[in-house]
Amino acid sequence: MQFVTFLAFTLFVALYSSWRLRKDALNTADGYFLGGRSLTGIVIAGSMLLTNISTEHLIGMNGSAYRNGAIIIAWEVTSAIALVIGAIYFVPKYLRMGLTTIPQLLEGRFDAMTRTLVALMVILSLVATLLPIVLYTGALNIESIFGLSEILGVSKDQGIWITVLTVGSIGAIYAIFGGLKMVAYTDAINGIGLLIAGLLVPFLALLAIGEGNAWTGLEKVFAHAPEKFNVVSNEPSIGKGSREAILPFSVLFTGLIVNQIYFWTMHQSIIQRALGAVSLKEAQKGLLYTGILKLLIPLVIVLPGIIGFYYFGDRFYDDPDLIYPELVKKVLPLWLTGFFVAVIMGAILSTFNSALNSAATLFSLDLYQRYLRPDSTEKRLVHVGRWVSAVLAVFAIAIAPFVADAPSGLYQLLQQLNGIFMIPMATVIIAAFFMPRVSARGAKAGLLFGLAFYVITNFILKLEIHFVHLWGIEFLLNILVMHVCSMGADRYVEERSFEEKVPLLPWKWSRPLGAALIIITIAIYLWLNIQ
Repeated sequence: MQFVTFLAFTLFVALYSSWRLRKDALNTADGYFLGGRSLTGIVIAGSMLLTNISTEHLIGMNGSAYRNGAIIIAWEVTSAIALVIGAIYFVPKYLRMGLTTIPQLLEGRFDAMTRTLVALMVILSLVATLLPIVLYTGALNIESIFGLSEILGVSKDQGIWITVLTVGSIGAIYAIFGGLKMVAYTDAINGIGLLIAGLLVPFLALLAIGEGNAWTGLEKVFAHAPEKFNVVSNEPSIGKGSREAILPFSVLFTGLIVNQIYFWTMHQSIIQRALGAVSLKEAQKGLLYTGILKLLIPLVIVLPGIIGFYYFGDRFYDDPDLIYPELVKKVLPLWLTGFFVAVIMGAILSTFNSALNSAATLFSLDLYQRYLRPDSTEKRLVHVGRWVSAVLAVFAIAIAPFVADAPSGLYQLLQQLNGIFMIPMATVIIAAFFMPRVSARGAKAGLLFGLAFYVITNFILKLEIHFVHLWGIEFLLNILVMHVCSMGADRYVEERSFEEKVPLLPWKWSRPLGAALIIITIAIYLWLNIQ
């Protein structure tokens, strides 16, 4: 029954998505890399959510919540604020410019080398950090629930290798042959499955704890460890203990908001969905619907970890990344675990093939066409994009099993590695919009300084400052360096005209819904400030 439910849902997603794409032209740049600029708000939201949420969240964040409580929730709920900013300010500008990649705007604002450097940094960040961790955590989850190694008669490590290879290969096939639209449709369906299966885990657990009453179960879990529900961390952010801290409250006002704005409004693998929207109205809907989902998603990736503490106590304290698979096995009926594993695999595939598609888009348009074959036909660019996806998939599969020994948990490792690339790129893109005195020379200096600053302070000198605070310090220093290195350069004046590729009428509810999301985010912190 496990296998039947797993196979049924997996085949449904593949067949339905293939059927929806049966008439689409995938041999043009817009058709392959942007889904033909035909994505609607619901599809964009589902794809954004699944591109973001994968097993490093289900396993890593639940593991962190089990050990450290709900303070980890900040990564999710503050996303809503960044999505509001993206919907109201950034996306209208992107669509007016007719962008396919974010680095494209940097060539017009600065120069070709700045565009190239950012494209290379994005590709490297996807392949060296995100893809391997996504594959490994996915394999760990499937191994823990299904016991694949026992079924195949191999060791656990061999079982994880087999799972990494299988999932990585399927994800690569989606990305290589279906392009962005295939990725977006499979994401949207898997997103529905993730919400259903993900909410079932805490709901069934609370039903069992409350003897048929989920609210009573929640009261028991709260009474058992009320401190676990506190979202305001008193951990030190500077000085002794700051490097081991998970998420001190003060970092929400320094580096975290910079990171969130970059990730949700500038990161290619996320914002590419909005660039493929059929209109500005649908792009804004997609971002704001994603904001709603991000406020709900802690029920899936934080609450189960706290429930796991109620069930298991400190048993998994030294290996928190096992807590979520153990809880799933405990509360889900056997026939549902196949569907759940199918959803887990869908979440892995979503993030994996989205990153591959984005990396292929960047390489084809920002590197290959710019330097190797400026006269490339659209068919040639699509062909190159497919080959790049295949090569990067092989590389990610090869290094995935080597991320197992993360001392602070896999999600914390991912965030620390992300800081190497995200903050320098965020600074330069923000400068492109808001800082007309920053020149091309200053932009390149900011990129290189930011990368070196974070690597030296966090990984070499290991300063006693929380890594998210380092992001904030790096952001300010980058701005200073860019302005100093731009002295003597001419002030930038925008003189370009753009071709309107989609209707640019904004959604009339974007500002009211955006205001509501910001108010709800603040209310969550006021409500769950449990001292």
